[in-house]
Amino acid sequence: MAESDLVPTERTNLNATAIEQWPMQFWHWLTDPDVLMVFLVVFGTMTANVLCRRGIDRAMQRARRSRTVWDDALLHAIRQPLGLLIWVLGLSWAAEMVAAQGDSSFGQLVEPLRYIAVVAVLAMFLYRFVEETEGGFIANGADVTTANAIGKLLRISVIITAVLSVLQTLGVSVSGVMAFGGIGGIAVGFAAKDLLANFFGGLMIYLDRPFVVGDWIKSPDREIEGTVEHIGWRLTLIRTFDRRPLYVPNSIFANIAVENPSRMQNRRIYETFGVRYDDASRVKGIVDDVRTLLASHADIDPERTLIVNLNEFGDSSLNFFIYTFTRTTNWVEFHAIKEKVLLQVLAIIESHGAQCAFPTSTVHLLPASAPTEP
Repeated sequence: MAESDLVPTERTNLNATAIEQWPMQFWHWLTDPDVLMVFLVVFGTMTANVLCRRGIDRAMQRARRSRTVWDDALLHAIRQPLGLLIWVLGLSWAAEMVAAQGDSSFGQLVEPLRYIAVVAVLAMFLYRFVEETEGGFIANGADVTTANAIGKLLRISVIITAVLSVLQTLGVSVSGVMAFGGIGGIAVGFAAKDLLANFFGGLMIYLDRPFVVGDWIKSPDREIEGTVEHIGWRLTLIRTFDRRPLYVPNSIFANIAVENPSRMQNRRIYETFGVRYDDASRVKGIVDDVRTLLASHADIDPERTLIVNLNEFGDSSLNFFIYTFTRTTNWVEFHAIKEKVLLQVLAIIESHGAQCAFPTSTVHLLPASAPTEP
């Protein structure tokens, strides 16, 4: 007899009986050893995750007191991946227990899925560890360009290794992929020669190091001048002095001359002064005093070339020049020192009773001749 054939009173009695039996059925389900075991595995996974997080947080507080980069990088990198790894292992264990109750097809998926998840978590940890280590070394004063280059190579290696491992787990032939990559690389090389040229151009920048991040560079061949902010695998970002970003393909640097003023050892002062011809007798003393001034000047490098000489009879002046180098290479400090030196040279000229010349012309008038008689 179907339930629809029951009278309303009998149907009500059946519903009441089911409601009364539901707590007992739930209790039997809850006390089932398999269900209880799955619950304990999930609860244990959650507990292990919380304990690991607290342990890592305490270890990070202690690691901040040390001066090494490795412990900070390791703890920052492992915190999230370790929690994910605990959940992956715990949930996969629980899934195997559930699959053991009857669903064999589901059980066959657990093992490869767990392997893929573990590989992904390990790749995540290694990627973050390289990233944190790179940042730590840069913060401690390491060369930014070298740290970025090594970090990029290591991260790419981690990603490629993880992808190949996953493909092998999924049944894809890794040797076939490598062979296809060798054949396809020829076609890709022809199709993306500019991209490859920029890639190898960036690699040459990392190896030859004509400039690094933070250097001021300029090119006499192109209108390129500014501070290097980032060196990528395809482009180099240069911030011009009017604060505009300039993106230069790396292949350009293989064909142009690049000047790196940031690596200069000194800055040069090369100026010419003109004294009036009326002060010709004072020029010798002026030149000697200026030479003595520069030779003992605190801001002038005595190990570099120092020249102070009269060198030209100008149209309206006797010209002498100074050729010397400052100790500093800072642009702002250099101009302050140069201003100080120029004012001191003017003071020496005035102390000798002479004056700086300016363009003048002298007109000699002949006396008027007496008128002749007719």
